[in-house]
Amino acid sequence: MLTEIRIDGLGVISSATAQFHEGLTCLTGETGAGKTMVVTSLHLLGGARADAGRVRRGEARAVVEGRFTVEEVHADARDEVEKVLESAGAHRDDDGSVIAVRTVGSDGRSRAHLGGRSVPAAVLSDFTARLLTVHGQNDQLRLQRPDQQLQALDRFAGDPVANLLRKYRLARRTWLQARTELLERTARSRELALEADRLKHSLSEIDTVAPTAGEDERIVAEVRRLSDLDSLREAAIGAHDALAGLGDSPGESSGALDLLGTARARLEGSGDPVLTELAPRLGEAISVVIDLTTELSSYLTDLPSDPGALDSLLTRQAELKALTRKYAPDVDGVIAWADDARERLSSLDVSEEALAGLAADVETAAEQVRELAKKLTAARTKSAKKLSAAVSAELGGLAMGRAKLEVAVRPMPAGAQDSAPITVDGTDLHAGGAGVDEVEFRLAAHSGAQPMPLSKSASGGELSRVMLALEVVLSSSEQGTTMVFDEVDAGVGGRAAVEIGKRLARLARTHQVIVVTHLPQVAAFADTHLVVDKVDDGRGVNSGVRTLGTDERVKELARMLAGLDDTETGRAHAEELLATADAEKAGGRAPAPAAG
Repeated sequence: MLTEIRIDGLGVISSATAQFHEGLTCLTGETGAGKTMVVTSLHLLGGARADAGRVRRGEARAVVEGRFTVEEVHADARDEVEKVLESAGAHRDDDGSVIAVRTVGSDGRSRAHLGGRSVPAAVLSDFTARLLTVHGQNDQLRLQRPDQQLQALDRFAGDPVANLLRKYRLARRTWLQARTELLERTARSRELALEADRLKHSLSEIDTVAPTAGEDERIVAEVRRLSDLDSLREAAIGAHDALAGLGDSPGESSGALDLLGTARARLEGSGDPVLTELAPRLGEAISVVIDLTTELSSYLTDLPSDPGALDSLLTRQAELKALTRKYAPDVDGVIAWADDARERLSSLDVSEEALAGLAADVETAAEQVRELAKKLTAARTKSAKKLSAAVSAELGGLAMGRAKLEVAVRPMPAGAQDSAPITVDGTDLHAGGAGVDEVEFRLAAHSGAQPMPLSKSASGGELSRVMLALEVVLSSSEQGTTMVFDEVDAGVGGRAAVEIGKRLARLARTHQVIVVTHLPQVAAFADTHLVVDKVDDGRGVNSGVRTLGTDERVKELARMLAGLDDTETGRAHAEELLATADAEKAGGRAPAPAAG
């Protein structure tokens, strides 16, 4: 919900602040006072393109600041808003509200902020899209577009269509992926076959050598070892003899083990407690020397005695280098390349059997798309009849009693350049992301009239009323959002204006509704009445926004009644309008007001 807006330097508004509440808020004021600037500011908060021409003359920039709360909207929309806030790093204010700001410079540059963070205008649009819907004249024109009409029908249909559409899109994605793969394999069969041959040859070469992980590093170490074999053997023998002695004969020199044993025996036989306590430590040293002697013996035993061992290793090293020169910097990389090549090769089967199998998969996926598309069409067709009846009934209460809105659902034929048509009941249709349907709203403005597309049959006033009727019918799908209407009462008056007021008030039971209006019959239904005042101080025109009390509302409504604010008749008529509107909102009955 929008709770507050502040406008600085925008059009005729130098500085203005307006508070908004639940229910229906009407903005009124004389022509040129700046009512449109309020709608423009909301468009800017919605991420609309910045226009330097809107900046007030003499000001460096225009600033629009809006304060929003999100607790009132339904859960799905609230979750989407929270995701936008989290991704932008936006912060809430102390009261839990979120402040959105849009700045437009006189040089045309603009900046956007959300929750104290600088963000692209698109992020601001993502945030307000779930909270704020602005219906201006351009928005009414969008209602003439087929894609907008399809979206309106799907909103009305609700979960039955939404669930089918979700399944259809998933099936369509699977079908398109399989179809693309089949077309690629068929078109590139020769190229893919050559690639498969190259992969097979390379894998055969690698498999013949059969490298193992880390083998090249191990061979390098072993070659280095064998190249220094004599010096290594000499070092190991020298160390072994120093520890174990040169031999077992009494004349041969003793090693460290013999000397350590003699030392331990002398300490143990000394009879002195201090020397005796040192003997176990010599025993530990003897154990370490024995372990070293054993390991040196094993090392000497493992040293190659075959003079050709080095040649064999060098030959193996050359085989591995031949692979690393072609496929990867090292053996581990060669093994990884081979694994990837096998996976790629498994997907390059271009045999007739493989293509036939893939074609069968494509047809199976297409059948699923086809069935879901038909179910989606049936669900939309069923909902279209209900939507047509509901909107037509609403139009009857908006002084278009004999008007009828027809919602047509028809198949969308595939064009000559369609890249992925789907055949449904013998006809090639365009399988778009939203199904195979196109929707057209047709309006018969009076009984006996031929239903015609909105773009050809509806005047500006009629289009405004069709849009309002549609929003009233669709209102339950967006409970809690803020809806802004500008020029929704264009071209109407009298009883039709009263009916528009009634429906806006009804819409305000589940939404926050903000209406810019020039009709007193509509303004009388407001729960909050704001007026945009224009003051010319000789230096320029400046406008401000203020909330009206009861007496001020009577005076403003009387002014709107052809400038009758200074007459008793005008005030009486205004009071009658307010009483009638209050009675209507309360569900009671009151005499119908005179047409104005």
